[in-house]
Amino acid sequence: MLKFPPHAVKNKDLSYSNSCFSEYIGCQIYECIGIPVQKTLLGIYKVKSVEKIVVACADFTEPGVTLQDFASLKNQMIDSERNGYGTELSDILLTFQEQTAIDPKALIERFWDMFIVDALIGNWDRHNGNWGFLYNAHTDQMELAPVYDCGSSLYPQADEKIMEAVLGDEKELDFRIYEIPTSAILLNGKKVKYFDFISSLLNEDCNCALKRILPRIDIKKIYAIIEETPFISELQKRFYMTMLKERKEKILDFSYSVLERAEKN
Repeated sequence: MLKFPPHAVKNKDLSYSNSCFSEYIGCQIYECIGIPVQKTLLGIYKVKSVEKIVVACADFTEPGVTLQDFASLKNQMIDSERNGYGTELSDILLTFQEQTAIDPKALIERFWDMFIVDALIGNWDRHNGNWGFLYNAHTDQMELAPVYDCGSSLYPQADEKIMEAVLGDEKELDFRIYEIPTSAILLNGKKVKYFDFISSLLNEDCNCALKRILPRIDIKKIYAIIEETPFISELQKRFYMTMLKERKEKILDFSYSVLERAEKN
């Protein structure tokens, strides 16, 4: 499947968003952390002499094996009055326990592992329709699908002017770490801020995921991924590297230190 860069709706100064780069780099980061993820490849697609940078996403289904998103599983709950695409955290966690299609422990771990990595890459759109399962019609079994759809990470609508402003102003940088992007997950009807939620230590499964994932984040490997990403400018490289380093240190490293202190007391 080819993904083309969509129009930058939120930034009228940017003709097309950088979501193809976000998709590619986000998936590469997932892979280097050791979480199963779709394979991606950047390339140029030419239409009537106009060239566009696109991202090719490998199909991880096969004949008899289909993708089912979490929303469809949530909708199948017999006693559920909740909308499948609703992202209220309490409803999601209840669905994990009520469903019988897949091991709840594996489901919970994948959900929170994604939450931690999405906090690192700044993914604002991990909703119930873009993660899920592979259903094997031959065996009538389901398993977790590779992670896919990371195009809403890494500030895809930031143009060079915004990148320069963020890199040159600590307040602008911190705003894009502590305030935006938020998660698509809701807590009491409000979108969760990654820093606030993770550092609060409110959820034990989230705490466990932080302890699982953080040691597997190698910032030097992530820098190498960005250095080797084709078609992006030196400014983009510096922006991505800076934001990932800062998000790791100010959200994940900080929260881990809070968690360590709490466990010692």
